[in-house]
Amino acid sequence: MEIIIRNTTNRPIYDQIASQLKARIIAGDLKPGEALPSIRALAKDLKISVITTKRAYDELEAAGFLYTVAGKGCFVAEKNLDRVREGQTREMEAHLSAAIRLAKDSGITYADFRDTLRILWEEE
Repeated sequence: MEIIIRNTTNRPIYDQIASQLKARIIAGDLKPGEALPSIRALAKDLKISVITTKRAYDELEAAGFLYTVAGKGCFVAEKNLDRVREGQTREMEAHLSAAIRLAKDSGITYADFRDTLRILWEEE
């Protein structure tokens, strides 16, 4: 499983793992009931601590994206993806509204704001 860890970001590694797995689940790349790599195997592949990988899986399980079967591993949970996407859209809108308020308060033009958004989108 390809997961990209960026050491140049301030985001914790467990969060990078969890967000990439969550994105794949939402996109349908990982199907409900599909087994994920074991915590140890993923940690070995990424050359990171087992504790870091476990924390990523724990975060996803707490959010309802995964479930664990003792002795068998972690699996993608059934999830109402429409509700998840709707929640993420609301969260994105809240962040964008805050960014727009800050831009307006700082005298940043719409064109500069749009260009900055495009650049950040392409870098991500």
